Amino acid sequence: MSAAAGPSWLDAPTHQAWLRGGMADVLGFALPSIRAGGGFDWLDADGAPLPGKRPLLFLTARMAWASAVGVRHGIPGSGDLLDHAMESLTGLHADPVNGGWFTEPGTETPKSTYDHVHVGLAAATALGVGHPSAGRLLEQVVEVVDTHLWDEDARALRESFAPDWTSPEAYRGANANMHGVEAFVAMGRATGDAVWHERALDVADRLVNRAARQHEWLLPEHFSATWEELPEYNRDDPQHPFRPFGATFGHSLEWARFLLQLEASPLVGSPDWLLEGAEQLTRRALDGGWALDGRPGLVYTVDWDGAPVADVRLHWPVCEGIQVTAALVRRTGDTHWEGWYRRLWDHAARYFVDGNGTWRNELDDDLREAGQIWPGRPDVYHCLGALVTPLEA
Repeated sequence: MSAAAGPSWLDAPTHQAWLRGGMADVLGFALPSIRAGGGFDWLDADGAPLPGKRPLLFLTARMAWASAVGVRHGIPGSGDLLDHAMESLTGLHADPVNGGWFTEPGTETPKSTYDHVHVGLAAATALGVGHPSAGRLLEQVVEVVDTHLWDEDARALRESFAPDWTSPEAYRGANANMHGVEAFVAMGRATGDAVWHERALDVADRLVNRAARQHEWLLPEHFSATWEELPEYNRDDPQHPFRPFGATFGHSLEWARFLLQLEASPLVGSPDWLLEGAEQLTRRALDGGWALDGRPGLVYTVDWDGAPVADVRLHWPVCEGIQVTAALVRRTGDTHWEGWYRRLWDHAARYFVDGNGTWRNELDDDLREAGQIWPGRPDVYHCLGALVTPLEA
C-alpha cells in the first residue's frame, strides 16, 4: 500500500461533517432500542427488536458510553438514551444484596470483570457530561474493583465470580484486562486520580510490553490463574465471541489505541514502549494481517504462526483500525497511517456501513451480511467509536 499524499482527511471539513452525520445516524438508529423495564433491545437490520434476547450488562454500559458521547457532541436523542442507560445500570442491573451488577438480570450468570469494567467506562464518561447519577455509580465501581476485581499482587484483574462473589474463576483473560485498561483510563481522566492510570500501565506492561513482544506482536489472550499462558485454549471453539483460540487482530488494534491514551496521560510517566507497542501491534495487524486469506479485510483470529483460523469478517476490528490509525496520524504524522485510515474507511463504506444508520455486524465468505457470531445489530459502541475518535484525536 502506498502512503497517502496531501492533507489528512482528519483536517478536511467535509470528512468531519460526514463523521458527524454518521454519529447522528448511529444514535438515531439506537433510539428505538430503549426497552420498557430497563436495558436495551437487540435490533435487527431494520431496527426491530430480535425475539428472545435479554438485556446484557456490557451492552447497557456501552450504550451509556455511546449516548454520553452523543450528549458531548450535541446530538439530539442522546440524552434520552443516556438517562435510560443510567437508570438501567442503577436499577435493572444493580445487585442490591451482593453489590455489583447482574450480567443478565433474572439469571444466575456469573459476575464478570469484562462486564463490570464497562460500567466503569460508562460512569466515567457520563460524569464527564454532568449526568446526575454518574458520581455515585462511579463510587460503586471503585468499591467493586478494589474489593473483588483488582489483584494487587499480580497488578492485573481477576476474571469472574459466582453471583455472590464466591468461586473465583481459575482463568485470566486479556480481553477483560484490556477493557479494564480502557475503563481505568476513563476513570483517571474523570477523577484525576493517578492510581487508575498506574494500574492501567501495569496491566498493559504485562500483556503488551512482555507477552505480545515475546510473540512478535501477536497478543496472547488466555492465561491460568497464576498467569501462565494457555496457547491451546479453546482450539475447538475458534469462533467464540469472547474467548476464541489464537490471536485476535481486532484486540491488537484496541490495545494500540489504549496505549496511545496512556502515553498522553498527564497522571503517569510515558515509557517509550507505549508508542512502540502501539505501532508494532498496528503494523502486525494491518500490514501483516490484511487480506491474509486472499479476501479484503481482517480475519477474526490467527494461530501462533500467523495463519488464519476463523476467517469470518466482523465490523469491530475495522472500527478499531480506523480509531487507532486516526490516533497514530495525530501522534506521529506518518503518512503510512493516513493511508491505512483512508483504506479502512473505504473498506467500511463498501462492505459494512448500510443505509439504515448503522453497520453490518458480520460478513460471510462472499462478504455479504451474516450473523453466525453476533446476530442483528446489538451494539453501536465500535462503530460510534470509529466516527467520534477521528474528531477528537
